[in-house]
Amino acid sequence: MKQVVQNYKSGELAVLDVPVPGCKPGGVLVRSAYSLISTGTELMKVSEAGMSMLGKARSRPDQVAKVVQSVATNGVPATYRKVMGKLDSYTPLGYSLCGVVEQVGSGVDDVKVGDLVACAGNEHALHAELNWVPRNLYAPVPDGLAPRHAAFGTVGSIALQGVRQGEPQLGEVALVIGLGLIGQLVVQLLTASGVRVVGADPDPVRCGLAEDLGAVACGDPGSTAVENAVAELTGGHGVDQVYLAAGGSSNQPVELAARLCRDRGRVVDIGKCRLDLPWNAYYEKELDVRFSRSYGPGRYDPEYELEGRDYPIGYVRWTERRNLACFLDLVARGRVDVEPLVSHIADFDDAVETYRRLKDGDLKAVAVLFRYPEEAGETQAPAVAVPAVRRGSRVAAPAGSARQPVRLAFVGAGNYATSMLLPHLAGRDGVELSTVVTTTALSAANAKRKFGFGGATTDLDAVLGDESVDAVFVVTRHSSHAELTRRALLAGKAVFVEKPLALTEGELADVLTAVEESGNDRLQVGFNRRFAPLLQEARKRFGDRTGPASVRYLINAGRLEHGSWYLRQNTEGSRFAGEGGHFIDTASWLLDADPVSVYAVAASGGEDLQVVLSYPDGSTATISYVTSGAPGFPKETLDLVADGKVLRLDDFVRASVHDGRRRRWVSSRLPKARDKGQSAELAAFVKAVRTGGAMPVPLESIAATTAATLAVRAGLAGGAPVTLGRAR
Repeated sequence: MKQVVQNYKSGELAVLDVPVPGCKPGGVLVRSAYSLISTGTELMKVSEAGMSMLGKARSRPDQVAKVVQSVATNGVPATYRKVMGKLDSYTPLGYSLCGVVEQVGSGVDDVKVGDLVACAGNEHALHAELNWVPRNLYAPVPDGLAPRHAAFGTVGSIALQGVRQGEPQLGEVALVIGLGLIGQLVVQLLTASGVRVVGADPDPVRCGLAEDLGAVACGDPGSTAVENAVAELTGGHGVDQVYLAAGGSSNQPVELAARLCRDRGRVVDIGKCRLDLPWNAYYEKELDVRFSRSYGPGRYDPEYELEGRDYPIGYVRWTERRNLACFLDLVARGRVDVEPLVSHIADFDDAVETYRRLKDGDLKAVAVLFRYPEEAGETQAPAVAVPAVRRGSRVAAPAGSARQPVRLAFVGAGNYATSMLLPHLAGRDGVELSTVVTTTALSAANAKRKFGFGGATTDLDAVLGDESVDAVFVVTRHSSHAELTRRALLAGKAVFVEKPLALTEGELADVLTAVEESGNDRLQVGFNRRFAPLLQEARKRFGDRTGPASVRYLINAGRLEHGSWYLRQNTEGSRFAGEGGHFIDTASWLLDADPVSVYAVAASGGEDLQVVLSYPDGSTATISYVTSGAPGFPKETLDLVADGKVLRLDDFVRASVHDGRRRRWVSSRLPKARDKGQSAELAAFVKAVRTGGAMPVPLESIAATTAATLAVRAGLAGGAPVTLGRAR
């Protein structure tokens, strides 16, 4: 996708091709329709980037202080490399846009694919074709509101928060100093609140625009026109509030505010102007100076902005998101009119030239919009890129040939680890259980005692740094799998991670990036069913096929007990995201291919899923994942049909193969002796670690299965097939 970026060192502006952001839980992926240039804040950044190094230092004394501190701590060479590295990199521009939801992350239920939303944030509402936006930084656009008008949402929220800080009341008089984009919006919001407004700006065109939008009178702040208007409207007492919406290095706005404000009036700083308060003037009137922090409460709070933790409305009436929704409502109802503010609409591809014209003064504008390709406004079938697997130049870890014994460390010792994995490893020839790591000391001690680990600890770093450890098992809760796997790979360990490998596309990309950076591709995910002896024998009996196949896989999952951590979808992902990889991997292994598309639908309530996978040769696999079945019915039944033959598996207890010549092979085992392949899978993993041979499941297959599992979420949200395109 394309994004507008700037190099702060050289001042270069560019429209770059950058990767599509992943759709993480707790947010949505939005395709931009219109984004708004903040002609104040953004042009200030663009101008600063064009300054000399000395000019940059003078404009940002706060950053200079940090550099000085870094020199004292780290020395000149290290600080220089750090500062130059930061300056000589691309940074994004933009923070206010409107677009169409293209993908919905887990835990989000207030919007769906195709909805129009307004988005905020200088990290999430960028001038880019696609943005991932967390829950509290977007708001649905009211019906009938044009996308180009909704793109004003963030800037409108800044103006609205400033007005709230001034606490205007009906019948009061306010002075707005600076009639740029923010100032024009403040004028309209105050007028809509029953406040009479006087405006001050040296630009007569902007003064005329503000009067058209509701100001009683406007004029140059250096003239007597503004003072005369204030005196007439207030009987000589002065205005009740002053809103500083100006920028620049002049102290004139602050001095004018003191002169024209009434006794005990309020001065609200919204813009970024010089604030050398004349002490006598502010003291004698006991003026109340207030700052307005961006879009409202929640700004700069990562728990609110990134984790989606809202503030209770009874305690915080107006948050960032509520301000955004409120402003959109005001525009939709005609109480605020943004159309007269639109000076220019530019095609997104012309972004660099548009900034140049604004900076040079060729384009004089209050508000400028970027218009994205027309298809951005249309609902599109979602697509998920399967990350390309790239291995770094280093020799893949680990270890020497035929090493004995293989030393294993476990991160996590919960029910699955202690019941399904460790019993197959404890006492196995050629295996040494080195260390168990858990978050609580007691569980580690219990695992050490029961399975004979050499050590127990809660210090993961110590284990990752232990060169005698050959492989690390990650058997923790789902939300930690990707990060722990990434760290272990970078530490040079072979890794066995229980499913799922990742809960988001971004996590999957991070794991594969670790493979590329480290050259360590020694990764196995706990897809054990392909190793089940009964299924292995059935596949062998079925033989090769020549035509497309059909797989039907019924999983009678049953309902979870109340309080199960599997139900914590906001943090641990959906139940299918956690388990679905098992069944997709099994189908793909049977068909000897990776899926190319995923279609998913959910029954009422959303717990019963139908997932249809398509494969390159025309084969399909239908996975029915249900929680509403009878508890006594077998958990897993599978049919493979192709070339006049049928393979049937009943819950890993009985398997059969029928061919067109009425020959039949049947194999059964005791119901209590179900073998779903864990022992064989672990044996294959240990052998690969010991000998340095290929891992039991190709990394490309692991990545494809994980991407397909994650694509189910996008398919459910979009109601259309999700194409699994290969990333390049």
